[in-house]
Amino acid sequence: MRASTDPQRVIAVARSWLGTPYHDQASLRGVGCDCLGLARGIWREIVGQEPFQIPPYSRDWGETGPREVLAEGARRMMIERPHAEVGLGALVLFRMTPRAIAKHVGILTGPDTFLHAYERLGVIEEPLTPTWRRRIAFAFLFPDRT
Repeated sequence: MRASTDPQRVIAVARSWLGTPYHDQASLRGVGCDCLGLARGIWREIVGQEPFQIPPYSRDWGETGPREVLAEGARRMMIERPHAEVGLGALVLFRMTPRAIAKHVGILTGPDTFLHAYERLGVIEEPLTPTWRRRIAFAFLFPDRT
């Protein structure tokens, strides 16, 4: 099994994005990002160059389908963990409606807090309420740079 990055490093890098405005499909700290762009920016700082091009994607959080495209992509480059066992510094994928595919991304920053990019609010850190917690569908750790 690959080693994961120190969770405190992931959290520090994630928090450096706080206040970045929301911008669909962007990934520039301080300029603009969406939730996936936030994860991509953290990846670049912690691990290095992104291993593949991210294709354009739909903003429809209610999208359904047979494939968990976001989770499949994360599996190609990250360390998947059961979401019930995951802790600080983990990238979590949220299913925003019960039968939809997972389409929202956040970083766990504390036992009951997470950081994410949210439309109209930009990158924020907020409580991981029971509502948010039950939406977690997948969890991944950032690999240590090798």
